[in-house]
Amino acid sequence: MEALAVRLSGLDPYVDGAMRIVAFYDTLMRRRVDLPALGRASAALAECVVGLRLHGTGRVVRTTPDGRPAPGPPPPPSTTTPITLDEEEIGTVWLERPGPPGPLDEVLLDRLALAAAGAVERYGPARTTMADPALVELAISPDTDAADRARALRLLGFPAGAPLHVLAVRSPLPLDRTAALVCPAGTVKAALVDDVGVILATALDPSRLPADARAGLGAATTPDLSWRRARAALRFTGPLEPVVRHADLGALALLAEIPEDAVRANPDVAAVARLADDPQDLRTLDAYCATGSLRRAAELLHLHHSSVSRRLDHITRTLAMDLTNPTGRLRAALALTTWRLLTDGTPPA
Repeated sequence: MEALAVRLSGLDPYVDGAMRIVAFYDTLMRRRVDLPALGRASAALAECVVGLRLHGTGRVVRTTPDGRPAPGPPPPPSTTTPITLDEEEIGTVWLERPGPPGPLDEVLLDRLALAAAGAVERYGPARTTMADPALVELAISPDTDAADRARALRLLGFPAGAPLHVLAVRSPLPLDRTAALVCPAGTVKAALVDDVGVILATALDPSRLPADARAGLGAATTPDLSWRRARAALRFTGPLEPVVRHADLGALALLAEIPEDAVRANPDVAAVARLADDPQDLRTLDAYCATGSLRRAAELLHLHHSSVSRRLDHITRTLAMDLTNPTGRLRAALALTTWRLLTDGTPPA
């Protein structure tokens, strides 16, 4: 194979250049250089600014061809390539070439990304977040005994006895990126269990969740109990309250214990279900029940109050409830919340 590559390099300048880049990075990897050294060497080779970012830590390395840190905010990259480690995207490398991309830029970035993954694995912290789903499921299952749970948590990287938060999440971003957002520092592990994202961490900041994500947060207690509560809290989420802490539900948590057949048979819930064909009706009802005011509901929905009034007239006829009095609004709010439990925290299409 090497002999073939040598013969090809003599015939094709592109192959010759690509082989030289491969050899260049093979040498750097044998010398076990760190990320700053990789940035300096790559910028000199590319003859332009080279950038590198790790998603988990937020660390950014930008280097000029003369080996100095690049000044100012980075311009749009000319070429980018993800850094992957254990099949997880942990970062990005890029070139800031002023003109069009060079013919060998993709080859250079591919090798740089490979070398950067090796440096991260060697020197750490890798901050990989995705974990074996079977291991995560073992940690959060109520059927796991204490010894097996402790062993699973230890294998996941959590210190013994540390308080652990569990987040049940549905997110538009990949789960590893979502986990890195809500836990920018410290140990965090994530996996998909029963089509729901599970994020385990010693500290979580749900306010950092991406837009359009839904999440339920369990208290820092045993992982199995925290997961059960997080999973229940996720079912209570909605457009106006995309993040719900189980501790804030209070008596509302009892609604999740009602058998599904009884929920579907309730006339108020059935009436709300008839509104589900139009998500705007559901959002309008939610906003009105939350505010008790037509004008404040219109502000929340970014609609004119006359449009909201027409929708409420239609909703009132469908529900056969008087939404102008507190009892009617309470019935509608409870029916809407209970109906949402049937959707299991999944936003309507």
